[in-house]
Amino acid sequence: MSCRFKRDLLKFRFIVFALFITSSFSNLSHAQLFKYETERLRMIYYGKAFAYLVPHVAACYENALTYHQNFFDYQPSDKVTLFMHDFSDYNNAGASTAPWNKISLAVAPASYVFETTPANERINATLNHEIVHLVAGDKASGSDKFFRSIFWGKVYETNENPLTILYSYLTSPRRSASRWYHEGIAVFMETWMAGGLGRSQGPWDEMVFRTKVRDSSHIYDLVGLESEASRVDFQVGVNAYLYGTRFMSYLTNEYGPEKLIEWVNRSPGSKAYFISQFKKVYGISLGDAWQNWIDWEFQFQNENLTAIRQYPITFARPLADRALGSVSQTFYDEDLNELILAVNYPGQIPYIGALNVETGQMRKICGVKGPALYFVTSLAYDQKNKTLFFTTDNNDWRDINSVDVRTGRKKLLQKDTRVGDLTFCEADSSLWGVRHSFGISTIVKIPYPYDKWNMVYALPYGSDIYDLDIASEGKKLTGGLAEINGRQTLIFFDVDSLLNGKTTADTLYDFGNSIAANFVFSDSGNYLYGSSYYTGVSNIFRYDFARDSMEALSNCETGFFRPVPWKKDSLLIIEYTGDGFLPAAIPEQVLEDINPVNYLGHTLTEKYPQLKDWILPPPSSVNLDTMKIDTSNYHSFWHMGLANAYPIVEGYGDFVAWGARLNFQSPEGLHETDISVSYTPHSSIDSDERFHINWNFHHGSWDLNASHNAADFYDLFGPTKTSRKGNSLQVQYTRTLIYDSPKNMSLVFDVTGYNNLEILPDYQNVSTSSDRFAIGRVSLNYSNMEASLGAVDYEKGVGWKLVSTNTYVSEKIFPKIHTNFDFGFPFLMNHSSLWFRTSAGYGDGGRFEPFANFFFGGFGNNYVDYQTEKRYRHYYSFPGVELNEIGGTNYVKTMLEWSLPPFRFRHLGNPSLYATWARMALFTSGIVTNIDDELYDNELLNAGAQLDIRLTFLSHLNLTFSTGYARAFEKGYRPSDEFMFSVKIL
Repeated sequence: MSCRFKRDLLKFRFIVFALFITSSFSNLSHAQLFKYETERLRMIYYGKAFAYLVPHVAACYENALTYHQNFFDYQPSDKVTLFMHDFSDYNNAGASTAPWNKISLAVAPASYVFETTPANERINATLNHEIVHLVAGDKASGSDKFFRSIFWGKVYETNENPLTILYSYLTSPRRSASRWYHEGIAVFMETWMAGGLGRSQGPWDEMVFRTKVRDSSHIYDLVGLESEASRVDFQVGVNAYLYGTRFMSYLTNEYGPEKLIEWVNRSPGSKAYFISQFKKVYGISLGDAWQNWIDWEFQFQNENLTAIRQYPITFARPLADRALGSVSQTFYDEDLNELILAVNYPGQIPYIGALNVETGQMRKICGVKGPALYFVTSLAYDQKNKTLFFTTDNNDWRDINSVDVRTGRKKLLQKDTRVGDLTFCEADSSLWGVRHSFGISTIVKIPYPYDKWNMVYALPYGSDIYDLDIASEGKKLTGGLAEINGRQTLIFFDVDSLLNGKTTADTLYDFGNSIAANFVFSDSGNYLYGSSYYTGVSNIFRYDFARDSMEALSNCETGFFRPVPWKKDSLLIIEYTGDGFLPAAIPEQVLEDINPVNYLGHTLTEKYPQLKDWILPPPSSVNLDTMKIDTSNYHSFWHMGLANAYPIVEGYGDFVAWGARLNFQSPEGLHETDISVSYTPHSSIDSDERFHINWNFHHGSWDLNASHNAADFYDLFGPTKTSRKGNSLQVQYTRTLIYDSPKNMSLVFDVTGYNNLEILPDYQNVSTSSDRFAIGRVSLNYSNMEASLGAVDYEKGVGWKLVSTNTYVSEKIFPKIHTNFDFGFPFLMNHSSLWFRTSAGYGDGGRFEPFANFFFGGFGNNYVDYQTEKRYRHYYSFPGVELNEIGGTNYVKTMLEWSLPPFRFRHLGNPSLYATWARMALFTSGIVTNIDDELYDNELLNAGAQLDIRLTFLSHLNLTFSTGYARAFEKGYRPSDEFMFSVKIL
């Protein structure tokens, strides 16, 4: 091939690449953002379909902010940016305060499952909650304000420069508090701002702790909550809400609400660290107070249990030998004598199974992609054809699938249909469900063959319907109705009338603020069976159509849910236990009397009636017409500003460089750029190498980077060095081809030009053959990996990568291609997995040309690092030999890895620094390079192990200590070995 032809080919490739990038950027620019801006709010949203909600969201925000300004004496340090979206099928939100104050708000209807989050109108309740997070993280006292002026803003932690951990604490110390602290005070305030409607007075929370006391289950201390409960309990992160809210309520009960606010408020004279401030306010340590709460909780719940036991307790006969974590709606198949359900519990990938009601044996049918907490997936069952319908991607936009419960054969019916609360109509084999879109709940009908949905009735905003069921003859449709004021009713539609546009429903029963959960028809259609916390405890109820009456069928100590008619005088239910839900059977027997239980929230209002005065006015009291409002298009780039600036320390080779970094960001974070400048004041460095500059820009799929004598903080701690003499300019574009978590595929293009570079960019021990060159790279990446609850790493799946690298140097092109393939599966025990990892590559060029070769060697971890601790998994690693010691223009590499289960530490440390888990992995690998040349081929084997220990410090930041050993073997040479020790920051 002539040099001219190669140059023409290279030009052609770059032209194609540039056209693709330009086209992609043009398409990206059409995604228009809109804004609604007041003096105190910058609301951003996609599409005009949100327009009807914008004034309501703005009023809720202004109302809540005014409340918190008066209550906490809080003034935001910068204008709050609120990003309103519809990226998920259920309402959720998040808030952050560094570097800017931001709220992300999903406008979808709330999830009403098990009444885990009681609330009134969701936007109002959500913003009441999220603005408390802004108060807790953003409000500053004297020293905070000083350091914010020094650093030109609030600093957020970045693993690129660990000094930011210190800067972040100095500018926003209350961000360095446990999640239970932040969620606890937010839920507490949200509840009393709504007049007592919320988790501080919620039935789910009461049930959780009542059950722990009944079963003598472990109530976690401060350290165990974060190190174990929030990671291995089936409720995972929700435990922060449960424990935090309960502890805040206990403190209020014991010491009054005024002291609670004194603790959480960053007022003048308050301590920076939340634990120190607790001691100042309450006069005892946080750990002692926590233990006092646990002791009190046992006493309080035993009194409730005594009250429940004044009437006979309904006996529930367990059908399984263990609790199953989160559990879906259930269906009894009489032919198979099995209970069909979906489960998700620690140590097992979530799945749909069939539980034999006689033997208790569970038969796995298929997995569930994207399970939801508590209900896993929405199910409907065609018993005649043994077809189960279920939803996937339950935390995003839901898909509808079907599976044959006998064979496990699955079929995707509709993608991103956003429909749940499924029910099956035997009369015409149709599916019914509830679709969530742009904040609206819509009843839909999906006729056979289930490839499209038809709208039946779109409820007005603020009214949501859930837990649909349809009678076997297809004439009656029921569901729970949540109204904008928090009222919950069981309603009934005549199907024929509904299909003809008559959308008025009959109210069968008004449950007040208690949810009418999972009411299902009897075979005859004469009864409905469901559950409600109507008496404070979730019991089973039966509605009689003929008598128009609601009857209690159980008196339980914990909570009964999801009843299914079984035998003539029995029901199948699921019972709440400390480890999740347990399928059981109870008698169908009408009860006359059930004692209510006492809620801690009710005790608070009796003891401290001033809590009733914490209720905020309705959002309708806000007059937006008096405000100056900007409703123009929003262009993120032009809103970029200086977020913060701070000093940095970097490594350049073996020397220390001193400098500064400036970070610029748009308020919502869509555009960001940073520049670092440092100087190495050492005479051993040539003068033209002493200045170091690094610039980065990121927007969406685009990344730009430029450097001059690149330096890096982690080069101070070797052995891996990334600092390089010379200049570089890189453009990178990432195109997502598949985004269907956990299945993802992306295509990454990048072009990088270098000059004055003496060392290869990726291999620190290999010199270049020319100091001016350009590298173009295309990478196709695929991953489909899963992990069960409580896992610390992926436990099964497939991942692969195909990379083409072309280096243009001295009018020559050196093409290389390599591919990686990983496959793993659960092995022997929970959280244990076996992985096969392979890689192969080929380079075209001379045997001694550096740009044509691949190089391997070493663990690759620095003594202090920020990249993944499992660096030995990378294709270029080979523990047991030196970095870059093995080379070749082609290679084949294989690895067998056994990742052992982690050991969880329940209490090792204190709330400021504690150990979370330790895990061991064993591996062995083999590599062959220069396969086509016996003179220069290399054949090596190794075996090794690595131990990782995860710690958490400052309540929310991670450290990972790793130590490893490997021994390498090559025919004709003495074995070599390598010890590795590393601390990964963040």
